[in-house]
Amino acid sequence: MSQSTEFAAMPDEHGFFGSYGGQFVPPHLKQVMDDINAAYDEIRRRADFQQELAGLFADYVGRPSPVFHARRLSDQLGGAQIHLKREDLNHTGAHKINHCLGEALLAKFMGKRRVIAETGAGQHGVALATACALVGIPCEIHMGQVDIEKEHPNVIKMKILGCKLVAVTRGAATLKEAVDSAFEEYLKDPEGTLYAIGSVVGPHPFPKMVRDFQSIVGREAREQFLARHGRLPDYVSACVGGGSNAIGMFTAFLPDADVSLVGVEPAGEGLDRPGRHSATLTKGRPGQLHGMACYVLEDGQGNPAAVHSIASGLDYPGVGPQHSYLKEIGRVVYDVASDAETLDAFMTLSRVEGIIPALESAHAVAWAMRTAPSLRADQHILVNLSGRGDKDADYVAQKLGL
Repeated sequence: MSQSTEFAAMPDEHGFFGSYGGQFVPPHLKQVMDDINAAYDEIRRRADFQQELAGLFADYVGRPSPVFHARRLSDQLGGAQIHLKREDLNHTGAHKINHCLGEALLAKFMGKRRVIAETGAGQHGVALATACALVGIPCEIHMGQVDIEKEHPNVIKMKILGCKLVAVTRGAATLKEAVDSAFEEYLKDPEGTLYAIGSVVGPHPFPKMVRDFQSIVGREAREQFLARHGRLPDYVSACVGGGSNAIGMFTAFLPDADVSLVGVEPAGEGLDRPGRHSATLTKGRPGQLHGMACYVLEDGQGNPAAVHSIASGLDYPGVGPQHSYLKEIGRVVYDVASDAETLDAFMTLSRVEGIIPALESAHAVAWAMRTAPSLRADQHILVNLSGRGDKDADYVAQKLGL
């Protein structure tokens, strides 16, 4: 288990991971972003903040989430053993609560009057509405109309939790448009509002901040796996849209050269069909989007391309800058899973292990199911099961005619 320290200093003081990241924002927003960075750097060093967050993780979220050995699935597939980091068991049903609690506490510390955000599958929206209810700050969530119709259970939860839900009908009416809409609203009052970005994307310090809050996932998983097996897994996989659950899982393992890290993007209906996939790192190229330099899927005019995934939380034409950097240096391999493979993984895990995964997480499960048979029985794949599939059950049932 050889380790290196080369990843410890990311990002640099300007928010760059190599050539990715930074702050590509209007001049009047730079000071706002710098103030957020300064406030975050202050509270993350304070013992009272860390104790409050740790207490909420334990007593409110229910951490640590367990690592489950999917024995029946592993036996059915043959080959490597598959293990699941059960973020689906967190309060609100996904990993999103980890950074939403941090962002809500930061907003409270900074004296912000409200918190605003976008959501795709609704998991970030539910988690942020939950965290804002807990700390007593008004919350506004922007969500694409297409996703509102797909993710009805999460829409109802957000309304019950008291947030203001804004339906976005422009363009494709999915995640990118929700980000655009939320950011436009944020610009009306950036001093009084915290834009609680839902992934490791956007201008510095958000990719760093969200990563730090999510890194508890990988720290727990590494310790749990090592304690149980006396070794680390051979492969660690997670789905990648913006990339928060994957960075949260990967960060603790980055120095472990003998652990292969695999991010799984949505191949949708085919990589050869522009606009019908969301495989940004696989088919995109370096560009700028939403205040950061990162890989971007672009159309023929150089604009962000139309994207698609069966999983609403993954249909984004950009990706976190740290993922862009990790691809460039080869530390993480980025693969894909199609809509069809994802649906199969969703149903297989449900019926073989009694665990209904989020469609986002099912991309990583699909990769593990495809890969395990080619490996030895003494090898191990650890999958970040980043969310549960309650929100997707009606949509999948309709799609499959159940």
